[in-house]
Amino acid sequence: MSKVLARQGILVTTLAATGCASLAVTDQAIVDRTAFALGLNKGEFTVSNRQNEGTTTRYSVRTKSGQEYNCFVGGSINVLGSSVSEAICSKKGEPTRNPLLR
Repeated sequence: MSKVLARQGILVTTLAATGCASLAVTDQAIVDRTAFALGLNKGEFTVSNRQNEGTTTRYSVRTKSGQEYNCFVGGSINVLGSSVSEAICSKKGEPTRNPLLR
């Protein structure tokens, strides 16, 4: 294999390993992870204002009871497939807190 082809292979592998959230994070993944993070059933909230920023997807959530949250998940694509983090959500108007410190 020539050096040029080897470099192109490395570039393709690098791009695949660092895929952006817009490809890795499906709407279903957002709903699943948000339901888990907020302790709600999937039909008890709506998701809006999705914004993909590199490997992070930020979005708004409104529950049927009227509570509003700002949430985000991380996502990437690698040789094993896509990977999506758990959702981190905070009530609108309140600072984000580390869920591990509750």
